[in-house]
Amino acid sequence: MVEVKAQTMIRAPADKVFEAFVDPEVTTRFWFSKASGRLESGAVVRWEWEMYGAADDIHVRSLEPGKSLVFDWGGEDGLTRVECTLTELGDGQTFVEVTNIGFKGDADSVIAQALDSNGGFTTVLCAAKVWLEHGINARLIEDKYPQALSADWKGR
Repeated sequence: MVEVKAQTMIRAPADKVFEAFVDPEVTTRFWFSKASGRLESGAVVRWEWEMYGAADDIHVRSLEPGKSLVFDWGGEDGLTRVECTLTELGDGQTFVEVTNIGFKGDADSVIAQALDSNGGFTTVLCAAKVWLEHGINARLIEDKYPQALSADWKGR
């Protein structure tokens, strides 16, 4: 089974990092642009990337405040599991590791999905780091594929 990992240290306490990923008021500052609600165990929450005209349903499997969150996403036919683990390092620093598993298809398709996942989660973690440490939306998500931005979004 192919397993993708992305990780970084964020200079913020684990509780603050956890909240940044479950509270759409914060998460929309660095990842997606709109959410139907807060992540809660057992919930299905819709995330939207309006800049790309894309959306996905997030099936929340478990949450442990300040420690971990687990969800499935990727469309009904191709759900993959995402596990985000937070490790408090002391001095208000947190090591964040995201693991994505369960890619489906032939070998070429699985490799393409894994590479996309690694690049995507690396970008999300970098964007979260900049937001949580400096309060800056570095626009990493929307700038990753500027050629794919919707016409409405390009004018913002």
